[in-house]
Amino acid sequence: MKDSSWEKTQKKIFAMVSTGVTDSRLNQCYDIVSTLALLANIVCAFASTFDNLDAKYGLLFDYVDEITVFFFAIDYALRIITAEQQFKGYSTGRAIGRYVTSGYGIIDLLSFLPHYLPTFFPAGAAVFRMLRVVRIFRLFRINAYSDSLSLIGNVLKKKKTQLLASVFVIVLLIMASSLCMYSVEHETQPDVFRNAFSGIWWATSTMLTVGYGDIYPVTPIGQFLGIIISFLGVGLVAIPTGIISAGFVEEYQLATRLADIEQEKDVRFIKASIDPGDAWIGRTISEVAMPSGSIIALVIRDGETLVPRGDIEIMLGDKLIICAESATEGMLEDVKEVVLGRNHPWNNQKIRDLDISRQTFIVLVERNGKTVKPDGDLVLLEGDKVLIYTKENLRKYMKEPLF
Repeated sequence: MKDSSWEKTQKKIFAMVSTGVTDSRLNQCYDIVSTLALLANIVCAFASTFDNLDAKYGLLFDYVDEITVFFFAIDYALRIITAEQQFKGYSTGRAIGRYVTSGYGIIDLLSFLPHYLPTFFPAGAAVFRMLRVVRIFRLFRINAYSDSLSLIGNVLKKKKTQLLASVFVIVLLIMASSLCMYSVEHETQPDVFRNAFSGIWWATSTMLTVGYGDIYPVTPIGQFLGIIISFLGVGLVAIPTGIISAGFVEEYQLATRLADIEQEKDVRFIKASIDPGDAWIGRTISEVAMPSGSIIALVIRDGETLVPRGDIEIMLGDKLIICAESATEGMLEDVKEVVLGRNHPWNNQKIRDLDISRQTFIVLVERNGKTVKPDGDLVLLEGDKVLIYTKENLRKYMKEPLF
């Protein structure tokens, strides 16, 4: 079934607003404008806090703020109308709901809404102005350009269970310490340790910092407890740091193992364009008779990379990337073949869960001499041969833009 014109428009708009999708000049320009708008807004926000700069350039700062915030509002609206492309398989309403309630959706909303709210609710101007700080978190989107920038996110995601467990233990220690200190110090310092919350403040400042000196025990028992709690705090607070450090080491070792395990071969690919009158037009992938040892690895349509499922219909203008083992001319090189050994980290993982570059695609999986479709739910097994490529590798060998 061919996509409707609105669906095609949605896909183009979604590709445009999706940071890191650089398959067309329009998408690249939008990313540049979006990044510059955010940086200009943040720089002006900081500069306006200096009285001398605000007195001289205050009007310019206001203009920049108005223009960039309006851009954020337009960006939010575009993401709303393309939510179906981000959350495939959901109805329009549910897709919009998922985006609006997501972390990025909330950040995008707070990037512009607090700017306009004082017009309707003047009394809350100070609070709304504080919420504008949230827009700085839009900078996290630039991690789409670098896998290194997303490393910390991967570490936190993988170690979230251990981190939550360590935070839970720390909270329990703070609660127990506050009650103990309140019990032994309240009678001696009723104005200092007034209630259990005073003990929580002391315990938190003692364990997480060196203490502020505004509240401290004076009784021998309280001082003895303070020493014990300080030692426990040093050990427990170091646990999350150790978990994150170990996560970084594991990520680095994973990347090193992948580099060592990969076996590069001259795997060859042929590019074929579907021109007017081509016999394949209107036929599905499963209906196309391919020579022995060949397979359609990718379909490039309107700048979008499609995984060639059997029910995809070939259309005029499509570009097909065909894996041909015996072909010798018009080929694409530098495609990597990864053989999954016994200790390979991809074993028993779904393709969608693999920690690989955003620019990297798995186009073919060979298992026991047979080709397996590399969809997101496919679980990779020991002995599989996985063919992968990056967009940059393909671009090198295309005479015209591929994407």
